[in-house]
Amino acid sequence: MGNINSRSSNHDDANVSLPIDTPFRFPSPLPTWPSGQGFASGVIDLGGLEVSQISSFTKVWASQEGGPDDLGATFFEPSNLPNGFFMLGSYSQPNNLPLFGGLLVGKDSSGDALKMPADYTLVWSSEKLKIKQDGVGYIWLPVPPEGYKSIGHVVTTSPQKPSLDKIRCVRSDLTDVSESDDWIWGNDGLNVYSSRPKDRGIKGQGVSTGAFVASNNGAADSLACLKNVKNDSSAMPNLNQVQALFQAYSPLYYFHPDEQYYPSSVTWFFQNGVLLYTKGQESAPVLVQPDGSNLPQGGSNDGAFWLDLPTDNSAKDRVKNGDFQAATAYLHIKPMFGATYTDIALWLFYPFNGPARAKIEFITMPLGKIGQHVGDWEHVTLRISNFNGELQGVYFSQHSGGNWVSAPQLEFQNGNKPVAYSSLHGHASYSKPGQNMQGSGNIGIRNDTAKGQVMDTGANYSVVAGEYLKIVEPAWLNYAREWGPKISYDIAKELQKVERFLPGKLKKAVEKLVKNLPNEVLGEEGPTGPKFKDMWNGDERG
Repeated sequence: MGNINSRSSNHDDANVSLPIDTPFRFPSPLPTWPSGQGFASGVIDLGGLEVSQISSFTKVWASQEGGPDDLGATFFEPSNLPNGFFMLGSYSQPNNLPLFGGLLVGKDSSGDALKMPADYTLVWSSEKLKIKQDGVGYIWLPVPPEGYKSIGHVVTTSPQKPSLDKIRCVRSDLTDVSESDDWIWGNDGLNVYSSRPKDRGIKGQGVSTGAFVASNNGAADSLACLKNVKNDSSAMPNLNQVQALFQAYSPLYYFHPDEQYYPSSVTWFFQNGVLLYTKGQESAPVLVQPDGSNLPQGGSNDGAFWLDLPTDNSAKDRVKNGDFQAATAYLHIKPMFGATYTDIALWLFYPFNGPARAKIEFITMPLGKIGQHVGDWEHVTLRISNFNGELQGVYFSQHSGGNWVSAPQLEFQNGNKPVAYSSLHGHASYSKPGQNMQGSGNIGIRNDTAKGQVMDTGANYSVVAGEYLKIVEPAWLNYAREWGPKISYDIAKELQKVERFLPGKLKKAVEKLVKNLPNEVLGEEGPTGPKFKDMWNGDERG
C-alpha cells in the first residue's frame, strides 16, 4: 500500500535512503476476495458522501530530522483520484517505516455534501528551522464555509495560499468528532499526529480519514472526521468473505519452548471433567456439558457461579496442560470506524495460567504460586480495510493492556500470515521474541517469548460472534461468571518464600512490584469470558 510520485527528494546527505522511500508490500499478492455485498469494492457510501481509500501519493515536503528515531517525516497529498472525487486532507508519516497509508477522498452524492473552503489560515511554516529539510514547508488549515467542517490540512512548499479548489470541506452532519492518536513528527512548537474518531466501537459511526492533525504550541486544529450516517453494514464482509480473509491473514502463534500450559478448545475443557460451582452449594458441583448448555446464561459477574478443574489430581494435571492438537481459535467479527473497517478478534482459551517469574536486577526467580489461575482468555485482533481487504495492523493484548502494530512492523510467514508470540505461562501476546518486561527499570515481570511449538490458527477456528452476521452464539459465550475459582493462597507467604534469598532493598522492590500487579496477572481469580470484557463492543485499548 502506498505508491509515491516524488515531487522533491533532495536529501541533504547524498544517496541517503530512508525506510519511507520504499512503499510497503505484503510478502504475497492479496487474493481476489469472494464477491458479494459492498466489501472490497473500493468505494463506501456513507449516506450522501461516497469515499474511496487512496494509497498513491505525491510527496510535497519532508524533514529528515525529528520524530520517531529522529529520521523526520514526509507529507503527501493523494494522487490518481477516481473521477468525481476530491481531496479532503493530506497524509503524513514518520520516515522510520516503509510508506504505508490510506487517505480517504470524497465524492458528493447528495448535491451539497462538499464545498470549497472560504479561505486558509497558515498554521505553521518551517522557514526558520535549522534542520535538514526539502525546501520550506507550509501547513494550511482550510476555513470552512458556514455549516461545513474541515477534515484535513493542505501542505505546500510556497508561502502563497493554496487554491480554494485544492480541497473540499464536508457538510457538518456528515462529520464526527476526532482526536489525535500517534505522534508523527514535531519541531519548534509544532506536533503532528495521526487522527481517529473519538467515539469508537461496534456502534461508533465516526470514520477514520487517514489525515493528520497539526498542533502548534499546544493548540490543536479543530479538524473533524467523517461519519457513516447510513449506519449500516453494507461494506462489511459476508461470512464467505470473512473465511477468505482469515485464511489469508490467520496468525501463526508461537509458544515458548518451555511452555507447559497450552490452549485447548472450550469443548475439550468441558469434556474433561470441568465442574460448575454454585455459591452456597460448594459441596455439590455439577459437570459442565460439552457444549456448555448447562452454564447459567446472562446476568453479571456476581460471584454466584464459577468453574474449576476436576478434583482428581491426575485429571486436574491433564486439563492444566491443555490440548494443543485440537486447540481452537474463536473469532468475533466487529465493524469498526463506521463499518469502514473489520476487526477480527481472535480469542484463545487456556485451561491454566502458569506462575509468574520476576526479574530483579540480574536474577530471574519464580514467584511461587503468584500468577497461577484456572481459565485464561487471551486475544489478538486483525484490523482490515473494507475498501480493499488489506490488513492494516494487529493488536496484541497483554494482560490489562496491549498495543497496535502496523503491517510494515509485523513478522510474516507462509505468505501474509502475521506471527504472534504467546508469553511463557502468562500467555500475553507479542509481535516479537524476547523478554518483554512488565515493570520499570531492572525490576519487573518477565513475559518471555520465543519460537517453540507453532499453531496455525487458520487450521482450526470457529466464528462464534458477529452481530451483523447473525451468528448463533455458543452457550458458553454468554456465561458471565468466572472461568476459574478465586484462589485462596496467601500472597504474603508466597512472597516470603521468594524473599528469603534477597537482600533488603530488593525485598521492598519485589513487594512493590507484586502489589501493583493487576488481578489477572496476580492470579487471585479466574477471568470472565471474552463477551464481558470492554473491548468486546469497544475499540482495543490504545
